[in-house]
Amino acid sequence: MPGAFRRTGASPPALAGGLTRPGVLRRFILIVAAATFAMFSLWAVVREFVNAPPGDYEVRQGDILLTDGKYGEAIERFDAALAVSPDHRGAMMGRAIALLQSDRIGEAESAFDSLIAFLSTGLAADDPTGRAVLAGAYANRGILYDRTARYAEALADYRQSLAIDAGAVEGPGLFQKILYGEAKPSTIGKRAAYIESQLALPEDQRLLRVPEIDARQRMHKP
Repeated sequence: MPGAFRRTGASPPALAGGLTRPGVLRRFILIVAAATFAMFSLWAVVREFVNAPPGDYEVRQGDILLTDGKYGEAIERFDAALAVSPDHRGAMMGRAIALLQSDRIGEAESAFDSLIAFLSTGLAADDPTGRAVLAGAYANRGILYDRTARYAEALADYRQSLAIDAGAVEGPGLFQKILYGEAKPSTIGKRAAYIESQLALPEDQRLLRVPEIDARQRMHKP
């Protein structure tokens, strides 16, 4: 029949030079796999952004800026998070840390005081994340007291932090040790023990400040 396709032993012309060739088929599979991976990756990112609690996106931005030492910009991001979620614990903690790292001591102290008061009155017994944040808040306020030579107050906050959740403030993990080149970094527990031993000495024999070591203190943001 004119115009009709007659079946023969050969492959149809459209396929003979197309996907039946091993190289073409392999490239086609790779392209489809890459497109599928990209689509699922995009879907995961969009889903995380859409489903994230209010303020989380801004806090992640603030955390990155905080790590980069861009404290003013970090504070702006944490403020933006608090504008949409006034009780966001991560934003409150990040803002307080950024203020302290900016040497805005009075504002930082007030921010840590507010965070500790907020968590202490509304923390549920089955909230491990909340306990970790509270422990971090006490540890960081202790560092603030430590930096401003209020050692008895620092020791009290360090002890309180360890009593609430020692694991949350035990110090950096292996990755951070490698990243910052510190095989034996200071921890809240070590610093508390050192302050306690020094305060037990006569005042003229105490050594509570070693600037080059104190400068390596790391903040805790669970």
